[in-house]
Amino acid sequence: MKKNKDWLTTLKKILHFITTVLMYSICLIMIIVFLVFVVNFIDKQYNLKSGKNKKDLFSAYTIVSPSMVPAINVLDVVVTMRVNNPEDLKKGDIITFNSTDYRYSGVLVTHRIVNIEKTSSGEYLFTTKGDNNNTQDSSRISFDEIYGRVLFRIPKIGYIQYYLSSVLGWVAIIIVPAVMIIGYDIYKLIKTLKSKDDNAKKIDNKKENTKNKRIKKEKEGRFKK
Repeated sequence: MKKNKDWLTTLKKILHFITTVLMYSICLIMIIVFLVFVVNFIDKQYNLKSGKNKKDLFSAYTIVSPSMVPAINVLDVVVTMRVNNPEDLKKGDIITFNSTDYRYSGVLVTHRIVNIEKTSSGEYLFTTKGDNNNTQDSSRISFDEIYGRVLFRIPKIGYIQYYLSSVLGWVAIIIVPAVMIIGYDIYKLIKTLKSKDDNAKKIDNKKENTKNKRIKKEKEGRFKK
């Protein structure tokens, strides 16, 4: 019986730890997303007041193709930062852009810059290629089509995004852990209140016993007289 109780206690602690870590991780991601949103909003307002319409300062994209393996894997999330001048880009940089390649036309793509050309009119044209592709992208892109340069990647976090987008994932990762944590806290609260109630009863019983003893002694004293 004791072994079963110890096993259940250990299981509760493990589940509580896992759910707590998940909840804090999700909260941390939400805080980061909120901060990025605030920074982008402030930057946007500043640019609009200056008469400029620039792309977001920071962005995040989930990778859905293996074209950049092994540098970036499927369902990794890349965080990009806006580049204000084409001169700031160089060969080897990984950028996210609106592709005009017939294979990706109209889709945001994250590939590496393999060549940079400057036309006689001063326009910069960038040739890109996926590290895992055999050929370069068929069309060059202009600076206006670039959304940002990749700062870093967060491995496999895209799984959370896809999982959370499903009803089952939302229930498993958000609802169930939240209910378990709340339930466990309610259990601890009830246990604490019950313990206080038991202590109060013990104190009352002790007082009652003391009172009864005192009354008994008084009666015995009167009887002796």
